[in-house]
Amino acid sequence: MTRILVVDDEPHIVSLVTRSLHADGYETVVAEDGAEALERALEPDIALVVLDVGLPSMDGFEVLRHLRARGSAIPVIMLTARSGTSDTIEGLDAGASDYVAKPFAVAELLARVRSRLRESSTAPVLLTRGDVSLDVLARRVTVADKEVDLSAREFALAEQFLRHPGEVLTREVLLSRVWGMDFDPGSNVVDVYVRYLRAKLGPDNIVTVRGEGYRWD
Repeated sequence: MTRILVVDDEPHIVSLVTRSLHADGYETVVAEDGAEALERALEPDIALVVLDVGLPSMDGFEVLRHLRARGSAIPVIMLTARSGTSDTIEGLDAGASDYVAKPFAVAELLARVRSRLRESSTAPVLLTRGDVSLDVLARRVTVADKEVDLSAREFALAEQFLRHPGEVLTREVLLSRVWGMDFDPGSNVVDVYVRYLRAKLGPDNIVTVRGEGYRWD
């Protein structure tokens, strides 16, 4: 699953952005200050950074300059209440990929995230198992060359199975990776979405491993 670093010291903004990204099928990592943000942004599995300007220890502009000075080409979307033209220019000159002013529309932020991820990829990420194919960046799914509509959750769940074929994925692991939050252990949400996927991708692709979880065969 695509991992996005969210950097902000305002808990309600972090909660809003991470919940929205999870709903769109992304995994998130959170940092609350500039020094931590710089360290996390350099991790190889981070695909994009949503970066606030006003941060403790090191502001977002400085974080961005350090990233670019170290040769990182990771897409960075600046997210800030400082919407003046001079601030926008400073962010873009520092190497920002995009600039979103607070308050912002979640749908617009998500669209910008998808756009920057598409631009950063030199080739589409295509996962193919049998007659099922997932284009991760374009969010397209085909079965036997016919396009199938999946919700964001269904797509994220399918991506987990196709990235780990033959592996048993427990309900707990799937809840953590796809829903990104703790659920009641008695919740049947994974089972419900597996049924959805079987109906759309084929009934024999996902096998139930009794007492453990599910496996893509």
